[in-house]
Amino acid sequence: MLRIYTGQNGHLAAVGGVEDIGNANVLWLDLLSPSPDEVKLVEAQIGIEIPTRDEMAQIELSERLYSEDGAEFMTMTTVAQIESDDPVKVPISFILKGHTLVSVRYLDTKPFMTYASKAQRGSMVSCSSGEAVMLGLLEAVIDRAADALERIGDEIDAISLEVFRNTSESATKKTRNLQSLIERIGRKGDTLTKLRESLVSIVRLAAYHSAVETGSRATDAARRKAPKDIRERVKLIQRDAASLGDHAIFLSGKINFLLDATLGLINLEQNQIIKIFSVAAVVFLPPTLVASIYGMNFDVMPELQWTLGYPWALGLMVLSAVVPFLYFKRRGWL
Repeated sequence: MLRIYTGQNGHLAAVGGVEDIGNANVLWLDLLSPSPDEVKLVEAQIGIEIPTRDEMAQIELSERLYSEDGAEFMTMTTVAQIESDDPVKVPISFILKGHTLVSVRYLDTKPFMTYASKAQRGSMVSCSSGEAVMLGLLEAVIDRAADALERIGDEIDAISLEVFRNTSESATKKTRNLQSLIERIGRKGDTLTKLRESLVSIVRLAAYHSAVETGSRATDAARRKAPKDIRERVKLIQRDAASLGDHAIFLSGKINFLLDATLGLINLEQNQIIKIFSVAAVVFLPPTLVASIYGMNFDVMPELQWTLGYPWALGLMVLSAVVPFLYFKRRGWL
């Protein structure tokens, strides 16, 4: 799918047909799971070679951030379906040539939809160039990541309460609940890892774009310096992404602490169960010994002819069970 946006009075306007791709006012060409024909059309119009899906998935920095044919090629990673239990990483490429931005992606993400909707209403920063559109998209992705981190932080606090204040249930049921908490903790940790990777990629992208804008190239002439507001937005994006990355690291630390604490509580509960069985075995061992002695078939056993032999044996078994129990109780082992 190819979406074409032109600039009108400082905001975006969507145009319908591919015949408008050659319009001088085109600011943004959004390729969403594009067909080969759409890719060739954009390549012919802009004069660039659009990276393939496999090339976008490369992790080498030189494959993600580079300049070619007078255009900047910048690939970042974002996280889609954050609210679900299975968020996915999505590579997105930005190609900036002149005043036109080409974005290539293979999964629709909420920040893009939100930005496109707001930009067409004109209820945000002026969209005067493809560069401004790209920065607006990056800001939308960062806002989305910030909301996700805030929600994950609240969920981590809720999990913490479940871990440390769950004292009214039986050991077996509590252990089972703690095991389910481990699964939830693991999912939050996986989401945080993906968000952290996305934020790092944004920081690198912004740093690369800033270096290109403020530097010079030895081709035709020194490149024009970016407007002051653009430079400030790029710096703000870098700071915001870096601070959110630090917050993600802090939440990851809490996740690791909760995971260790939960595993420790499970071990304690299991040890408590084993302890009960061990004490029970020790308590019932002496009565078993007494019963075994008087169950032996010997001809000479004086107690067998004794009138009080049966009560004596029962009392001895009870006493041999009570004494170890009281001893353990006094030592604090129970």
